[in-house]
Amino acid sequence: MEIIDSGFIYSDDKQKIDAVAVHHYLSTQSYWAQNIPLKTVQKSIDNSLCFGIYKDAEQIGFARWITDKATFAYLADVYVSEIYRGQGLSKKLMSLMLFHPDLQGLRRYMLATMDAHGLYAQFGFKQIDHPERLMAVVIKDAYL
Repeated sequence: MEIIDSGFIYSDDKQKIDAVAVHHYLSTQSYWAQNIPLKTVQKSIDNSLCFGIYKDAEQIGFARWITDKATFAYLADVYVSEIYRGQGLSKKLMSLMLFHPDLQGLRRYMLATMDAHGLYAQFGFKQIDHPERLMAVVIKDAYL
């Protein structure tokens, strides 16, 4: 699945993903994956439904769904390079991802965000009705 719009390419082709560029962003600029090893990023790409945004063959955005493609999907590692923000690229990427054939008919789509609630609300995401039902094991500083 690939869309070309205003000089940007949005694609689910894993062959296009520049794992080194994704790793650089996640390990140095994200708040959720500081110091993540390249090997871990590559493994996450290998085992997820991934999407990239490209400008002149350069990886400038990324996102991935952790999914069974039947009932559940968790959105992770979403970013657009800072110099390309404010152009609606993340909205276009979200539209492409949510209508992907492998993600139709699921009963739950989830994500966690510290600062992009407004973006995701535009696509139907809302706060969990019963957050007391959710639990997690969190390993702090997992990549140190």
